[in-house]
Amino acid sequence: MSRSKSKRPHSPPPAEQPPSSASPAAEVPVAAEASMPTPPSMEAPPVAEVAMPAVSGAAATVAGSVPGAALRVWLAAYRVEVLLFLVAFAVLASFSSQRFLRQSAAPHFIYQAQSWVEGRLDVDPQVLPNLEDWACVRLVHGVKTRCEGRPLPTDRWFVSFPSFPAVAMLPFVALHGYQFNDTSFGVIVGALAVALFYSLLRFLAQQGETARQHDENIALALVLAFGTLFFYCAIRGEVWFSAEVMGVALTCLYVRNAANARRPVLAGVFYSMATLTRTPLVFAGLFFVLEALCPGPENRLGQLKALARDWKPAARKLGLFALGAAPLAVLAAAYNVYRFGRPGEFGHAFLYNNRVNVDIDRWGLFHWEYLGRNLQAAFLKLPSLSGSPLKLGYDPHGLTLLLTLPLLVFLVAPKLRPRLHWPLWLTVAICALPGLFYQNTGYMQFGFRFSLDYTPYLLLLFAVGGWSLRNRAVMVAIALGVLVNFWGAVAFRGYTEFVRNW
Repeated sequence: MSRSKSKRPHSPPPAEQPPSSASPAAEVPVAAEASMPTPPSMEAPPVAEVAMPAVSGAAATVAGSVPGAALRVWLAAYRVEVLLFLVAFAVLASFSSQRFLRQSAAPHFIYQAQSWVEGRLDVDPQVLPNLEDWACVRLVHGVKTRCEGRPLPTDRWFVSFPSFPAVAMLPFVALHGYQFNDTSFGVIVGALAVALFYSLLRFLAQQGETARQHDENIALALVLAFGTLFFYCAIRGEVWFSAEVMGVALTCLYVRNAANARRPVLAGVFYSMATLTRTPLVFAGLFFVLEALCPGPENRLGQLKALARDWKPAARKLGLFALGAAPLAVLAAAYNVYRFGRPGEFGHAFLYNNRVNVDIDRWGLFHWEYLGRNLQAAFLKLPSLSGSPLKLGYDPHGLTLLLTLPLLVFLVAPKLRPRLHWPLWLTVAICALPGLFYQNTGYMQFGFRFSLDYTPYLLLLFAVGGWSLRNRAVMVAIALGVLVNFWGAVAFRGYTEFVRNW
């Protein structure tokens, strides 16, 4: 494996604050004139030569204070987000424990990023850390096919997942090479996602979309952090969980810009980032479409009919949204064609020596045949209790969402149905479909991890639904969710522990 070192430049000392008195630039000419002898001729004294250094120094002092002042203003405006980030980071890092100090055993995105740094689009097979969930492409009579049997020198290896997490890691991998720590990076992204979710809740409250108060928004952000499957996913690193956590962070940015279709270009950019992190989030584009076509709270059918008379504003928003999403989408499609021969193929049809290949060959990646086992993993799997010794266990195929996200029960009977109620529900429904018809339950996992793709939308549904956080039943549900997910953060043993025999 290659190693790369970097020298980080030392930050210059902060500039002194400018004095509160009159500008030195105005005083210097006077002082200079008083100190200089009267010239024997009518030649003007070299005032500019004396004054300019002082003027430059004052300007530098004022300019140096601008970043500090801007930082103070920013911290004042986002102090709650900063505190949430620090609290979430401290707790997640603590639960990450020894994982936090080392790279995970499935650092696929690091290897993808390092291959780009080295100027190649495939991954060097000589440095692969394992053979788990890698895509292997073999040319057979000019056709790209999945590698079978023993690997050949001419085979080409790729990460079998969307590549945006590798893009996000690229600057850090360029500095640290293959040794970059994806686990600590995931903890930081997880803490950032918690702060972004609070920021989204605060924004929606300011826009009148929810009636939640300041402390309630903080509580719901903490519920995301420690009362959902986000908790155990954010502390692990590993390719599967890193993508889920980053998908949550990007979803928060997408929804904030997509609400009311207020910033269509930015919404498109963050939508493409989210989709190229977790492919099921491609269906979350429905949220923006609904916000652009039916922005009003009532009579949505009437709003759709009105588009026949005045369609240009909605078309403009949709066009700007597509414009924002297009650059990354085009690059990803071209990359997929180069790797696998199809623009929509991210690599799972080329998984090397994987247990799911039999099902993929028979039914494909998505099929109704998989629905039963995925519904069971999402809603019916319960903990197991053994007698000697007394032990509480979980099924690595899944655990019911009624335990990992108990607030779900309050979404069935909301007290309020405001403007965002149906757009959020429809987005949840369409984002849930891929995971329910997918060839894999998410094994190995603690709980149905694919539900993280739409967990932010579920919590937003609770936020707009009118249930008080002081309601005793709600408090019990939150406490149960935190307790169950605390168990998951402590007890789950996945690929890292399996490989390292922890």
